[in-house]
Amino acid sequence: MEERILVIDDEVEICEMLKSFLVKKGYEVITTTSAADGIEKLKTEKPKVILLDIRMPDMDGVEVMKKIRKIDQNVVVIMATGVIDEEIARETMKLGASDYIVKPFDLGYLEKSLMSKLAMLE
Repeated sequence: MEERILVIDDEVEICEMLKSFLVKKGYEVITTTSAADGIEKLKTEKPKVILLDIRMPDMDGVEVMKKIRKIDQNVVVIMATGVIDEEIARETMKLGASDYIVKPFDLGYLEKSLMSKLAMLE
């Protein structure tokens, strides 16, 4: 069975790039450019991992993390951002984020992070 990953990022190009990369690696990938839609997709699609952009127009990453944890305590969340903000990074890690990746993505690191996080779920 393919591992399902939900990508929540307001940049369409980022969603498409991550989907293309992750599908080639054998993952099932769902994308959305809206935090609110991402929360709904968490409920319906039941992903094992969420790649979550921290800065989005409709909701910031901290608020999204709080909502995600109310719905699913076990889903792996990897935060993604174009701006390094250590305060937000610490806050999301306290809320249960598993990793914090800075754009532009190091896809090799992302793949290793995903593999290690998914291995811990088994």
